Amino acid sequence: MNATTSASLAASRPNSWRVVVAASIGNALEWFDLVVYGFFAVLIARLFFPTGNDTVSLLLTLGTFGVSFFMRPLGAIVIGAYADRAGRKAALTLSILLMMSGTLIIAILPTYQTIGLAAPLILVAARLMQGFSAGGEFGSATAFLAEHEPGRRGFFASWQVASQGLTTLLAAGFGVVLTGKLSAGQMAAWGWRVPFFFGLLIGPVAWYIRTRLDETPEFLAAETTTTPLRDTLASQKLRLLIAMGVVVLGTVSTYLVLFMPTYGIKQLGLAPSVAFAAIALTGLIQMVFAPLVGHLSDRHGRTRIMLTSAVLLFVLIYPAFVYLVAHPSFGTLIVVQIVLGFLMTGYFGALPGLLSEIFPVQTRTTGMSLSYNIAVTIFGGFGPFIITWLIGATGSKVAPSFYMMFAAVLSLIALIAARRKLGFS
Repeated sequence: MNATTSASLAASRPNSWRVVVAASIGNALEWFDLVVYGFFAVLIARLFFPTGNDTVSLLLTLGTFGVSFFMRPLGAIVIGAYADRAGRKAALTLSILLMMSGTLIIAILPTYQTIGLAAPLILVAARLMQGFSAGGEFGSATAFLAEHEPGRRGFFASWQVASQGLTTLLAAGFGVVLTGKLSAGQMAAWGWRVPFFFGLLIGPVAWYIRTRLDETPEFLAAETTTTPLRDTLASQKLRLLIAMGVVVLGTVSTYLVLFMPTYGIKQLGLAPSVAFAAIALTGLIQMVFAPLVGHLSDRHGRTRIMLTSAVLLFVLIYPAFVYLVAHPSFGTLIVVQIVLGFLMTGYFGALPGLLSEIFPVQTRTTGMSLSYNIAVTIFGGFGPFIITWLIGATGSKVAPSFYMMFAAVLSLIALIAARRKLGFS
């Protein structure tokens, strides 16, 4: 890059913290709408899938949660390629409009008791719309954050993870307040809709902020391609495979956290407010700790930090669940969530920075969106469903740890490949 281009980039670079705040608010809202559905899965199961069997109803609800993830690779292709052609800002604005539409449908949708079979069918349609939107969100938001300060790519990209922690904290906060203050009848009648309406209130603000953002200097300085998807699939297959592999542990750990309120209520017999309070702590850890991890990854290398976290997760997750099942209390759940929160964030906090460096600017959003969403669809979206099935099939309440250990092995292999094949430290 010559001196003229460097000066142009410096002149066009907007205030970095304004970028972080704007991108994080919109990203947090996107994920809030998705997370709330998972947190209230037990109640939604009874309202929209009343089979007469609680386990079957829950599996149907979690299956619906997973079905939306089939749309994520499509969203990654369409919105990711759009971001590489038209810019990160345009893609971010489109994704939030789609997410708000899906959320509106869920917020006002009558239950099975009112409109019968149409209720779960419309619910699935709304979830598919949200899945399509989320498919383009991660790549667009991560590229947007990473490209404003390439010298501190890990730190700025980590705010994508921090904003998801804010999402978990907000959603869990709603869970604590609503389940603690409202009766079961009130929750079923209208209480579960409150978080979705909250998302709708914040949505227009987030959309307005995103429309006022400047495009990233790195994207403006690069030569764009009209065929980002074809270019990615033609010449970057190894990068796609490695990127998918490193995402596996990040997504499994994230959706295990998402599943923990359901696990605490159904498997450990804990009060809903207790389960949500423990999850809120995990969200707080992720929100505060992720930027520190991103900063450290800029100084000491991303794969080094991620390898350490992955090994610790593999070693500690089984004894953590054994301890939790043997002593199912609020205090025990808090301890396990603290350990899981720090180790998960230690891995996930460095992940966006690594992904943004695996792919070149011209195909960055397409590559990140595809690799992230394919991995999330296969291993994360159906994670709660797989975990519930594993518990039933094995008869063991520690079965969630088996899935986490499997994910850790896959990601460890991918991280080693990233170091040996792509030269990352």
